[in-house]
Amino acid sequence: LVTWKRNCRSCCLLSYRRDYNETSKQNCSERTTWKYSPASDPALRISPVNLGDEGNYTCEIVNSEGNFLFFSSLTVIVPPMVTLTHNKRRVAVCQASAGKPPADISWIPASNHSSEEEFHHPNGTVTRVSYFGWVNSSFPSLTCLVTHPATNQTLVMDLRYTSHRLLYILIGAAASVGAVTAVTLCLIFRCR
Repeated sequence: LVTWKRNCRSCCLLSYRRDYNETSKQNCSERTTWKYSPASDPALRISPVNLGDEGNYTCEIVNSEGNFLFFSSLTVIVPPMVTLTHNKRRVAVCQASAGKPPADISWIPASNHSSEEEFHHPNGTVTRVSYFGWVNSSFPSLTCLVTHPATNQTLVMDLRYTSHRLLYILIGAAASVGAVTAVTLCLIFRCR
């Protein structure tokens, strides 16, 4: 006899009795089955796993040798959704949304001026947001590193095109064209 059960009331109970070649399921979803045939390998399979499946599970095996209990703890890891954006105040925003456990965020170049906040969601996931201001930066790019047990991601932002320097160059170029045009018109009208 092999029995899998989750340690809570009204939770799934999955069993197999070899002498009758009988399987039984109580309070189990379709996602909870035997990994292979319970006669050859009584491993439990939960697919797809979700946050509600987290918990402690017990496997009990009874045979002519005696009773054997095995305990297993299931922890669900959820990879975060990662984005890198910037706002008008020249602050880069690196966000690792709805991860479990929370992701770690770091920056290259490293800065003591970055800040971070965390939002806890009812389902047990966490969103971390890190802010990096580059107002006085001379670096051409900024890299956000997101570290998580399920995934590591590197996102790069090119600061040359997201900074206001480009705007200042365009304004300067427009002013230069305007000045040259004004001088040219002045010379043309004075020469007449």
